Amino acid sequence: MVRPHSFHIPVMGIGFTIDTPLKVAHLGIDSVISLVDDMLLERLRKMYSEKFSVPYEEITKKAEDLRARRITAYLNLINEFAEKKFEKLKDLTNNQGKELKEYFKLLPDTSKLKQEFNELLAKVSDISELRSWVESNVKMGSIDVNIMTKVDKENYVKKQQLPVEYNDAHAALRGYALSDLKSSIVLSAGMNPRLFSYMENFDDFYANENGEIKKKIILKVSDYRSAIIQGKYLAKKGIWVSEYRIESGLNCGGHAFATDGFLLGPALEEFKERREELYNDVYSVLESALERKEKPIPKVKLDMRITAQGGVGTSEEHNFLLDYYGMDSVGWGTPFLLVPSVTTVDNKTRQQLVEAKEKDLYLSGISPLGVPFNSMRGNTKDKERDENIDKGRPGSSCPKGYVQLNKEFGEKAICTASRQYQRLKIKSLQDQNLPEDEYKFEYNKVIDRSCTCVGLGTTALIAHGLETRVEGAGVSICPGPNMAYYDKLISMKDMIGHIYGRKNIISRSDRPHMFVKELNLYIDYLKNKVAEASRTPTEKEQNYLSKFAVNLEEGVNYYFNLLDGAGKTISNRELIKEQMKDSLTSLKLLKLKIDNLMLFNIKRSEDVKETREIAFKESALTHKKKSIVSFGQFL
Repeated sequence: MVRPHSFHIPVMGIGFTIDTPLKVAHLGIDSVISLVDDMLLERLRKMYSEKFSVPYEEITKKAEDLRARRITAYLNLINEFAEKKFEKLKDLTNNQGKELKEYFKLLPDTSKLKQEFNELLAKVSDISELRSWVESNVKMGSIDVNIMTKVDKENYVKKQQLPVEYNDAHAALRGYALSDLKSSIVLSAGMNPRLFSYMENFDDFYANENGEIKKKIILKVSDYRSAIIQGKYLAKKGIWVSEYRIESGLNCGGHAFATDGFLLGPALEEFKERREELYNDVYSVLESALERKEKPIPKVKLDMRITAQGGVGTSEEHNFLLDYYGMDSVGWGTPFLLVPSVTTVDNKTRQQLVEAKEKDLYLSGISPLGVPFNSMRGNTKDKERDENIDKGRPGSSCPKGYVQLNKEFGEKAICTASRQYQRLKIKSLQDQNLPEDEYKFEYNKVIDRSCTCVGLGTTALIAHGLETRVEGAGVSICPGPNMAYYDKLISMKDMIGHIYGRKNIISRSDRPHMFVKELNLYIDYLKNKVAEASRTPTEKEQNYLSKFAVNLEEGVNYYFNLLDGAGKTISNRELIKEQMKDSLTSLKLLKLKIDNLMLFNIKRSEDVKETREIAFKESALTHKKKSIVSFGQFL
């Protein structure tokens, strides 16, 4: 199916896109809801039920399978009212089709659908003909959901662990599977074999003979290898991946799953070159699995979309991803945090985003998952964390516990941002009698963790005027580095106009191209890794750093070739090349540092070897002398 728009709105945090589909789906725009926080979903369901004057029956903590049931109920409510808005939009008698005309105004000027509508509007006198065309051609945006596959906390009732299907990710998957939605589930953060296997229990994930899939799979990946491995794994279970969503490792919002120095451009190039191979290899596995399971084998070619996201900021970048790499859609996330009519962000945090510059946006260590996390300095949740540290009570009370995944101190997992874990971990560090600088380094890593599973959702409560007694008022925010180049609140019309080149909302002239920005983010990341490794370099670290630098250098060379070939159409091409040359110089200096680390370790190994050999010889000599003395005494 051809989508009305060539962009989508990815999931952002826990609460920032939690009700975005209700605001944009009727306009044909795809967006994604996070399924992390069922407590938050339940509170918003109550609020919207009151707003829309529909009956509400609370799903309490005592209810059986409460997490799945809450998720199903919320998604059904959002779907119902998004569809009602969409039906109203299609009603040509409603304000003489004013809302429908707005729908088409938002589409790109190159849209064939838009051109057909305008032509039909100009010549058709019979409203029934126009109504029939609208019913056949105007599509609602997809109400998609997101699960971080490895955030799959075990759950208990009266200290008794529940079966695996009641784990958080499993329950969220079930909640979505049992909902009324006909959409996609975005699986991010890597492969969870148990969760992937659990999908086999739900018919909605399988294609029928006509190739239709009620609930499609989108895999968020960073490279081709990850896509083929996960795609085949699911295909062996008879489940088709309908979309591979390629995301920049570092030039994105939220958690940053840095690759081993593989940049976005070369990754997209590989998907472009091997797209047909990916389809054929995965489909052959799927076909065998369906035959084995005695399930219908589709009679038509299945849809397989390739999309990209991470740091896109101009219509030129957007179009290049579509036209050169053949992407089916481009994700625009961070800039939409400044669009009040699309995302849910409290006013104070939104104003902080408006004022944020490069220095305010950084890759932090605050996530309890232990994965680098894009954050903004001065957010209220971090201030709350720092106040607890100053009081001598680091850590969170862990009111929701969605990231209770660490079993370092017992069989029952706890969260690394919790007060309980940080107290135990600090005591463990103290018992190790580490050198002062090493202890301080490790201590700071522990207390840096922040309660993001609460902080990333609280914004929705504040924005909707709901009380935050349990959660507290602190808000975490996770924009990508791209936020630095947007400095005002934006209307939806202007934001979409910017995406399609009808308007420019970036006032700064120094924004680097998305490929340059990502490259420099990776170089900065490598610098930090080199600094950390230089404390106690190991052979494994050295090999990792060396491989990382080589991959980055190959990526830069790819861009030089691109800019001298297909990329000649890119404006400021010569400036981009100069900036990349500067980056390459920095990279080569880093490579020298890495080589010196390796030489240092080789020299240290040789010294250790020499010391051991001397010690062995001295030991042998001592043993020989003792033997002579003993023999003399014997005589």
